[in-house]
Amino acid sequence: MSINIENNDKRETLVQEATGLDESLNPKTKESRTVGPIAYMFMWIGDGVNLGNMTLGASLVVAGAATLNIFQTFAAAIIAIGIISVIFALNDRLGYRTGIPYVVQLRMSFGNKGTVISSLLRGVPAIVWYGIQSWIGGTALNEIAKIVTDGAFDNVAICFVVLQMVQIFLSLFGFHAIKWIESLASIVIMLALVYVFILLLTSHSAEITEKWVQVDGSWGLPFFGFIMVFLGNYAAIFLSAADYSRELKSGISDGKRGFMYFSPIIIAYGFVITIGAMLATVTGITNPASALAKIFNNSYITFGVSAFIVIGVVATNMVANIIPPTYVITLLTKMKYKAAVTVTGLLALCAFPWMLVQESSAKGLNMFILIYSAFLGPIISILLVEYYILRKQKVNVADLYRKDGQFAGFNPCAILAMLIGAGAAFIKVDLAWISGFVVAGIAYFLLMKFAFKDSKFKKGTIFEKQR
Repeated sequence: MSINIENNDKRETLVQEATGLDESLNPKTKESRTVGPIAYMFMWIGDGVNLGNMTLGASLVVAGAATLNIFQTFAAAIIAIGIISVIFALNDRLGYRTGIPYVVQLRMSFGNKGTVISSLLRGVPAIVWYGIQSWIGGTALNEIAKIVTDGAFDNVAICFVVLQMVQIFLSLFGFHAIKWIESLASIVIMLALVYVFILLLTSHSAEITEKWVQVDGSWGLPFFGFIMVFLGNYAAIFLSAADYSRELKSGISDGKRGFMYFSPIIIAYGFVITIGAMLATVTGITNPASALAKIFNNSYITFGVSAFIVIGVVATNMVANIIPPTYVITLLTKMKYKAAVTVTGLLALCAFPWMLVQESSAKGLNMFILIYSAFLGPIISILLVEYYILRKQKVNVADLYRKDGQFAGFNPCAILAMLIGAGAAFIKVDLAWISGFVVAGIAYFLLMKFAFKDSKFKKGTIFEKQR
């Protein structure tokens, strides 16, 4: 199996053949991987404490009452996170074994040119979420500034820009900085979450019980629709699983990696969704920063909670919303890593996040997730079918980097399967992710088997003899 690129000479040759790609897209060697299992799990705790996820939890509450009760909410979360963990562990395997990033992995199915479309479908939502997270963080930073200046300063826009500049600076140091930031942030954030949870429970338990815990809710379409929202919210992240697993130290089994996704995500995600729903039940506000400031009418508590939000925003963005689109920009523009990560941050400034976190926009945010996940579900399905079924986990990494090799141009089977899957997803948007995932996988297998008989993309697959 041609999967390991062990020495610098080979890695340098690959980059030269890839016509000037930045070295950040090189296959990672075992020696360059510095993230251990504990730090990796802390990273996913930091990412799970996602203010966007808290907003999704808040979106359960409509007209003062939740659409799902607490049991239905937790059941939906557990099902979704179980699926997420399995797909994560499956899709991270190529990156973990070879050290290649997601944008190079895409070439295996879509080809060098086809990767442009599929990588943008990952990069654009990440940039939008980068902006959303930063705006929420800017709102929290503004609360801190108001306390410190005794109300003399009150400007969310300025705080948003300042926070964005800080994140751009931190991201210049790459994954090494992310590892340390996530480890520290996850501990601080989880302690803060426990504190917020206790305060809400002791001060507003009757209201939360009436409007969330004891509502009838639904085990029907709203229940399954919310599972799809959960999956859609993580679809972009587990799609680019290789970007994370390539940094993880070698020697960890597939099962252990699955556990390393499931346990931290369910702890952090469960807390965040719960607190988001509780806050919306009590305040009717879907912006977590504003809701927390309103419910804890105490400057010291507001300061602490707002600081927690700012830390959570930085932690989430560093993992989920900065590195993947940076690699996309690096691939498409040939920019160096530091230039690309700066451009990513500047684009997030222009994503109009203040329009997406308004109370009136909660359903729109869910719809945005469902729409882009209609494309991401098919892409992940195509990658899994390619790697596990068609190629039996055998990939020549050097070929993925060659400009004029087997993967030059684009694979029409992958493009068509992605569009067919997305079309199926749009038939019933509430179930977009799962329908697109299933249909695209079947379509890709059938297209690779029966269509485009002379396609060079069949080389190395179980259909090679049909060429």
